[in-house]
Amino acid sequence: MKKSLICLLAALLTVPALAAVKKAKTAKKDVKPVAEFVVVESEQYAAGKHDPQLSAGIANFLGAEEKVEKVSYEQAKQNPAMANLDLSFLPLYLIKKNPQVREKLAQHIAAGYALENDDYIILPRVSRTGVYETKTANTGVLEIFVMSQCPYGVMAENLVIEAHKAGNIPADKTVKLRYIVNYDEKSGFQSLHGSGEWEENVRQLLIAKYYPTKLWKYLEIRNKDYRSSRWDKAMEEAGINVKKITKKFDTEGVELLKAEAAYTKEYDINASPSFLWEGKEVLDFGSVAQKEGLEFLNPARSQQGGQAVPAGSC
Repeated sequence: MKKSLICLLAALLTVPALAAVKKAKTAKKDVKPVAEFVVVESEQYAAGKHDPQLSAGIANFLGAEEKVEKVSYEQAKQNPAMANLDLSFLPLYLIKKNPQVREKLAQHIAAGYALENDDYIILPRVSRTGVYETKTANTGVLEIFVMSQCPYGVMAENLVIEAHKAGNIPADKTVKLRYIVNYDEKSGFQSLHGSGEWEENVRQLLIAKYYPTKLWKYLEIRNKDYRSSRWDKAMEEAGINVKKITKKFDTEGVELLKAEAAYTKEYDINASPSFLWEGKEVLDFGSVAQKEGLEFLNPARSQQGGQAVPAGSC
């Protein structure tokens, strides 16, 4: 009896002890490493500010808790540790270097999506919106980057067409279309929706040059069936000389599209539509419509049957 009692007491004492050990091990296991972010922000432009959802998503990918320090563009320029960083596009996301972060992002670094120096893992252009801090402002000009056969790019164009017809584009605002395409001497033009898309880009560039007052009328007609091969009918209906556009296609038209490819590359834009406000701010559907005078670009405005139009990009 005495022996049984001793065994029972020992068991009762052992259970909490084992539980405490198990709890300690679990607690130790649950402690996440810390990802220390340094986010270089624009002081002037909202598009260049830190996005908490983005840093939280990156930290989640790293399996870490985030700790964020925000510094201004001017502060970053004066910091010796950031002296050689490319601060032209903000926000710039940096993560203080440690073995765990380095290992997690090793493939991204190898692929060139992330960079590194002695102090940081550098994540350039990870945000959809941002600001080119050092570019000169082009006051009142909105450039809409599209792929001519992207449904979301067409949606943006149609919103501009509606605004033109309703007189909702302020007199001090200019809207210009730009075209997303890749080009190199060896492969020629490459466009997401195939050769028919970059060819349509060329035609629209020529119309914009020689028939600028008829471009939006052409797009109003063309966008009803923007993948149709009968672009010539849309031109004729808009009052455009088809032969003139066709004659200039392989010479001047192609050169115009090469210039577009270079311009798009300069701003590192690849999503259709993207919006460049005043040559500095890269915006998306949600943020561009928050600009005064550009509210007509809100894709959630009521349409037929009261249905909201979905926003997206190609």
